[in-house]
Amino acid sequence: MPFQPPETFNIADYFLGDRIAEGVGDRRAVLTRDREFTYSDVEELSNRVGNLLLKSGVRPEERVLIALPDGPEFVAAIFATLKIGAVVVMLNPHIKPDEIGYFFAYTRGVVLLVDSDRAPFFRKVVADTREESGSAAVVPRDIHIVDGEAWLERLAAASTELSTFPSHRDDAAIWLFSGGTTGHPKAVVQTHASFANTTECYAKGVIGYREDDVTLSVPKLFFGYATGSNLFFPFAVGATAALFGERCTPVELLDAIERFRPTILINVPTMINQMLAMGDLGDRDLSSLRLATSAGEALPAELHRRWDEAVGVELLDGLGTAEMWHVFVSNRPGDVHPGTLGKVVPGFDVRVRDDDGTDLADGEVGWLWVRGNSLALGYWQQAAKTREAFRGEWYVSGDMIVKDPEGVFRYCGRGDDMLKVKGKWLSPKEVENCLLEHEAVGEAAVVGVRNPEGLVRPVAWVIPKQPSADLSDTLREHVASRLASYKAPAIVYVVDELPRTHLGKVDRGELRARAENPTGAP
Repeated sequence: MPFQPPETFNIADYFLGDRIAEGVGDRRAVLTRDREFTYSDVEELSNRVGNLLLKSGVRPEERVLIALPDGPEFVAAIFATLKIGAVVVMLNPHIKPDEIGYFFAYTRGVVLLVDSDRAPFFRKVVADTREESGSAAVVPRDIHIVDGEAWLERLAAASTELSTFPSHRDDAAIWLFSGGTTGHPKAVVQTHASFANTTECYAKGVIGYREDDVTLSVPKLFFGYATGSNLFFPFAVGATAALFGERCTPVELLDAIERFRPTILINVPTMINQMLAMGDLGDRDLSSLRLATSAGEALPAELHRRWDEAVGVELLDGLGTAEMWHVFVSNRPGDVHPGTLGKVVPGFDVRVRDDDGTDLADGEVGWLWVRGNSLALGYWQQAAKTREAFRGEWYVSGDMIVKDPEGVFRYCGRGDDMLKVKGKWLSPKEVENCLLEHEAVGEAAVVGVRNPEGLVRPVAWVIPKQPSADLSDTLREHVASRLASYKAPAIVYVVDELPRTHLGKVDRGELRARAENPTGAP
């Protein structure tokens, strides 16, 4: 059932303070390459950071920008910000310098927390913006380098006592950025209540997080999928989160699994594909894993089959959005349907509807509508888009799905990615999965492009398992022999890599642009 917290409710207590109150402060909370941190350690560090933020003049409801690598400093920054009643804004610490100014102006964050490696990039943007715009420029008034000597001295002297601000359950807690592939990311304003609700419904009710679990994540903590799966969810049950700040590569991930011995691996299709491409997983010790999850992008059935064959650990695909914070449709332990999203998470209601908002019959493709107690307040400074997506108690995601009579959902693609070819709907995911079934293909992406006559045709981009320049015709024939002829790509580009969004998803808008401008395509 949906979780209904009291009116005065702050998730700093729900996820961390309550563990101290329960007497499990000496239990492992965070593992890093260098040491272990107990729940009491995290609470103490968070309180010190919170007191420093207060000394910087941070007030309730103001935004604190966190641009840190995964580690105890990131964890402490999140809970410190929440505890003083301020709002967390998590940034990818490796965003490009020309994007930093956008986030400064858009969020109006009053304080930035960054490490010494990235501080010069952020400081330069602050200096340049002030020079161009004057003292009224929208930039953080304070930049704290969390591994700098001055910060560490102040931290050591800060009090370990800090009262939790009495936030309302509907107050903004965290801004999550949408993963759109065009334009600037828009901020989804999520409440304290939302984070607790999904934790109760999905993490505890479906996945079954336990106090003896150790979690490890491919996505970094600034991505909402990881914020939940590799921090909030384990903390909610007194479990342990393993963190590493380095960029995640297949080798780094496999080394981390052997080092930290996680029981739950939080994965994404791109990394699953890269892991399997290594071809020697049988030589690595993955025996600690009891399950893995996948989200962020659709998981093709063929990739799922390869995982089962090579790893043999249950892989639970699901779908979530920032607007509903995290997963609300999921496969579950003991009930996995490869190539699908699984079933609705109890506590949520998901419908498949047509353009007029009318429910469609099982087997018909339509728009995803979802409601539940994790609904966001809306998009910051995006009133028109908020009205379009948030319709009363429902969120209309722009995703297209289909449900079978057993209540199992399958993802068809974003509405703007679905293709109308020769008068028929075509799901790029179906063609991508077909391409993946070819032994030479490591990764595939399909987009719709208008030809000179103005007709939409599918175009594919493929990363081969081995370098090859002669795959295009072979792969077109492969698809044509297995699917209806209109689904065969008009062109197959063989490339070394695919463009990615700020969240690591395939940038389909960029692929369309390249295909429409052949001089820019490989």
